[in-house]
Amino acid sequence: MSDVAPPSLESAAPRRIDWSALLAKLGPVAGLLFVVALFAFLKPRTFLTADNFQIMLQQTAVVGIAALGMTLIIISGGIDLSIGSNIALCTVAIALMLAHGVPPIIAALGGIAVGAGCGALIGLLITRLHLTPFIVTLGMWGALRGAAKGLARETMVAAPQTWLNELLQNLSLDRRWMIFPPGVWLMLLLTGLTAALLRYTRFGRHIFAIGSNEQTARLCGVSIRRTKLLIYIVGLSFAGAAGVLQFSYLTVGDPTTASGLELAVIAAVVIGGASLNGGEGSVFGSLIGALIMTVVANGCIKLDLANWVQEIVTGGIIIAAVVLDHWRHHRPV
Repeated sequence: MSDVAPPSLESAAPRRIDWSALLAKLGPVAGLLFVVALFAFLKPRTFLTADNFQIMLQQTAVVGIAALGMTLIIISGGIDLSIGSNIALCTVAIALMLAHGVPPIIAALGGIAVGAGCGALIGLLITRLHLTPFIVTLGMWGALRGAAKGLARETMVAAPQTWLNELLQNLSLDRRWMIFPPGVWLMLLLTGLTAALLRYTRFGRHIFAIGSNEQTARLCGVSIRRTKLLIYIVGLSFAGAAGVLQFSYLTVGDPTTASGLELAVIAAVVIGGASLNGGEGSVFGSLIGALIMTVVANGCIKLDLANWVQEIVTGGIIIAAVVLDHWRHHRPV
């Protein structure tokens, strides 16, 4: 008699491929390769240049850092429609501080603090008054934009030249050893830190738990109010950091900048595999999604497409991302 147990029917049966998980992991990368190949084929002379790729990375830095904060919020089951207005307010605040002689590092931290303060206000309205994140952030979208225009007196705010202006500027010949501008390196550093936060910290596990099932998370001892408040503070702090880079790119405080940026940021997060229902998301996927949005916008410009065509393309990408998210979670098994 052999003492080796016969293989069970379950182990003998071939494993089914989890197409939704595979799509979530490889879909964003495949999408990025597709759009790069498409525009490289259509406009090889102007698209496939080192300068153009550097420009796209510079443009991705703002959207990418903002998308990191949005990833935390969407994983928790929330949403933020005010992020574009928040970035505009931060650029104005930074420019005003620099114009009044505040040191650049303090001005940059002040811009991040403005974002964190707006996040705290949004978080308190959601957790204390039990308001819907969509409604709260929609109201803040208008309020923060108005505050930015009021502080700037409805004009651009000039500021003296400092090292902040070099964060997203093209590298000079003596700094080519950096490969990328400092702002791009900052985006990559924050991406790694955010990924570690979600994977290895209790706070990160609580974010996923709240997004997956808030009632179950409460029964497991998660402080829902405190965690949600902290999520919006941290998430909007990333918007403040994005505001610092946006100021560097513009070199002025502009209350009208980043108009509509919230759509690109949300699209980047959803394209990257996050679910609008909460409980799922990846910071690296969000970064790939931000690159896709930047490449598409850059490619449309290279093709000399009108602004209204670019807006239609962007809207189509957002709808496609939501459709893919719906398909991943509602496909028949």
